[in-house]
Amino acid sequence: MLAVGRGLMTNPDCLIMDEPSEGLAPIIIQSVWQAIGKLRQEGLSILLVEQNAALAVQLVDYVHILEKGRVVFSSTPQELWANDAVKSSYLGI
Repeated sequence: MLAVGRGLMTNPDCLIMDEPSEGLAPIIIQSVWQAIGKLRQEGLSILLVEQNAALAVQLVDYVHILEKGRVVFSSTPQELWANDAVKSSYLGI
């Protein structure tokens, strides 16, 4: 939360977040996700990098999956969840 607060101090047009759930207890992740959701609702653009796909798709408008630095899949979250081949190949689901 401190890192998010520091990032917001300059009133950015876009907030870039790299693995905001990493190393956090589940109850804390829930609080962080609520805060990110509120920022999104207020119109802040957010670039979110997150390995927990199930968590990430709750907040995003669009998904890009990278493999070795290349985009291998792009879609809406709904299209991603409907694509069993992509989930199996890249997300281990």
